[in-house]
Formats: sequence, C-alpha cells, structure tokens
Amino acid sequence: MTAKTAPTQGSAQGSTQGPARRTVLTGARVVRPDGVDGSDGNGRVTVEGTRIAADAPGEAGTLDLTGHWIVPGFVDMHVHGGGGASFSSGSAEEALRAVATHRAHGTTTLVASTVTGDLEDLARQAAVLSELVEQGDLAGVHFEGPFISPHRCGAHDPALLRDPDPADVRKLLDAARGTARMVTLAPELPGGLESVRLLAEEGVIAAVGHTDAAYEATLRAVEAGATVATHLFNAMPVLRHREPGPVAALLADERVTVELINDGVHLHPAVLGLAFARAGAGRVAFVTDAMGAAGMGDGLYPLGPLTVRVTDGVARLAEGGSIAGSTLTLDRALRRAVTVDGLPVEDAVRALSANPARLLGVADRVGSIEPGKDADLVVLDAEYRLTGVMRKGEWVVAPGTRAAG
Repeated sequence: MTAKTAPTQGSAQGSTQGPARRTVLTGARVVRPDGVDGSDGNGRVTVEGTRIAADAPGEAGTLDLTGHWIVPGFVDMHVHGGGGASFSSGSAEEALRAVATHRAHGTTTLVASTVTGDLEDLARQAAVLSELVEQGDLAGVHFEGPFISPHRCGAHDPALLRDPDPADVRKLLDAARGTARMVTLAPELPGGLESVRLLAEEGVIAAVGHTDAAYEATLRAVEAGATVATHLFNAMPVLRHREPGPVAALLADERVTVELINDGVHLHPAVLGLAFARAGAGRVAFVTDAMGAAGMGDGLYPLGPLTVRVTDGVARLAEGGSIAGSTLTLDRALRRAVTVDGLPVEDAVRALSANPARLLGVADRVGSIEPGKDADLVVLDAEYRLTGVMRKGEWVVAPGTRAAG
C-alpha cells in the first residue's frame, strides 16, 4: 500500500478555519449497509476531517489499500476491561488503558461494563465512568449485576448479589448521571419485571442474563420491555425439549437482540450458527465480555472482587474454575466468524457494528460506512486480519505499521 497526502489548504486565523483535510482510501473492498462495494477491488472511502464524506472532485490525499477490506469501526456493548485494566477499578487511568487496548483492535465505540459489587462501590465506579462518557471516551455504562440469579452467577461474587429492587436500580441509574445504557438482570427475581419496566421507561436497555428464568417468565420480561439477551446460552438454563427456558424465548422474539461471545470457548460453531439461523443477522450482536487480560498474556487478573486465572487465553475463576469473561477482541471475533463459522462478511460486520450501534442509540454517528458519519474504520488484509484502525479521521493504527495477526 502506498500513501500520498495533499497539502492542507488554508490555516486557522482567529475564528476562521481552513477546509478540513480530505483523504481517499482506494482499491479496497468496502462493506457498506447495502453490501460489498468494490468487490472487484476498486472500492473507495472518502474521509474529510472527522467524517466520512461523499466522493467529490477536489484535491485530496490518497491511500492505496489494494487487496484489503474496509469495514466500519466495531461497537462493543459488553466489555469489562483489557490491557491489564478493569472498568471496575474506579480508576479513570485504568479505564482509559482498557479503552486504548480495544481501540487498537478495532473497537472504536465501547460501553464499559461493571461486575457485581455493593451498591456504593458500583455508584463510585459509575461516577468515574460517566465522566469518560461525557468526554467522549466511552459510549455508556453497562451494569452487569448485582441483580442476577445466585444459581447462574458465573464469575460474579454470590455474596454480593441482590434482588432487582427498582429503588436500587434507580440508585445506579442516578449515579451514572444519564450515561447508563444497559442493565443486565434476572427477571424471575422479586422486583425483576418492575425493574425491567423502569429501565424501559428511562430509555435504558433491560437485558436478560445470568438468569434461571423459565420460558414463560422470559416472555413476560420481553413484554415488560427487555430487548437484549446477555451472552445468550451462557449463564442461563440450556435449551430442553420440554423446558425450553430463556434461550428459546429470546431467540424467537423479534424485539430481542442476542449477544454472542465468538471466541471458540463460550460457543460451539454449530450453536452460533443456530442463533444466526433463528434470530437472523439483524438481531445478533457480537460482544467480547472481555476482562482485563484482553490484549495481555496468561496470568492472574482481578475481576471485581474475584481473581481470574488465564491459561492459554482462557479466563477462569482461580477458585471454582468457572469461565470468567473472555480475553477476546472484536477483530478476532470477526475473523473467526468468517473463516471458522462460515458467515458472510456482511453478516459478521453487521453483528459487530450496525446492530450494537442501533441498540445503543448511536447509529446516526457510527456503525456503518455512510457519508456524514464518524470516520471510524477498520482495515483488514485479505485473510481478515486487522492492519489499520481509524477513529474520527485519525489513525489509531496506521495501515502497514502493525503486523497482521
């Protein structure tokens, strides 16, 4: 690939700004909402300043990306940390380190997920994270716990779980100062349906997860306003022919988007295929559910008040051995979806970008490659390995500076 940049026209003098820098990315296959543009290798994306622009005559720099793919920046609505850092630490510095780690792997829009803790600790964490939302580093806060089932708590401390009393849910929403985007809860617990209704009224996603709910109870939660299945299949009863449980209810309802963790550990490819076949590509959101070890090596890491041991890239509680989130990044999820699971690249990209952007209410800005949206782009080589990341018109990872892998 070769780059040629035209000189910037004009300069800032007082309140007068020169025209925004224009760059045309050429020669690639571009995944757009209506399919692949440039399947013969002549796709183009024009970037002007921080936005994607329509092609127009005029002087611009060019970047030749022949043999590559350009896809929209990834949107992760469920992630706990990365780069050795956790969003539950209460530290803005740690949170930004986690953001930087995932951004370098193509996640240009990210919601910070907490783990079960006492309400006071969660409120303090939310106060720190909300400031990062307000300054544009995060897209929101996701509370996963403490309103979950003790029978399906996974890597959440069972001693800190509590029923989803709407008053307690309200405390966390208030602590987040309008930045809460999602709350995962078990709707079968006392107060569950009332809390789902509260979240729906407040414009916050009510997600069914870490639940022991029966099929009928799950249907009632959806009727009350639940619209997301937190990491479907994981931390919930298995699908049985006489007791279908939450999986069947969540897959069947057109109002529900299902999260899938596509790391090869949480789901068998056949199960992932079943979810896509039943829900359709428009109702799947790939998430990482990553903890602090994402982007790092094996070792011991904190996850809230618990300790996680990572061995061969698989995260499990040091005590008990339950799977404890993942070490996944979304570039790996995309590559696996196409090369292992056999999904069309357009379907994989939709699950990584457009679908979560729609759920989070930010699809007017991110999630697809269209004029007027933020210039959040990911460059992949012919084998779907990440080689470049752009966020708001600036290269986070410049093409050619990072070895594919």
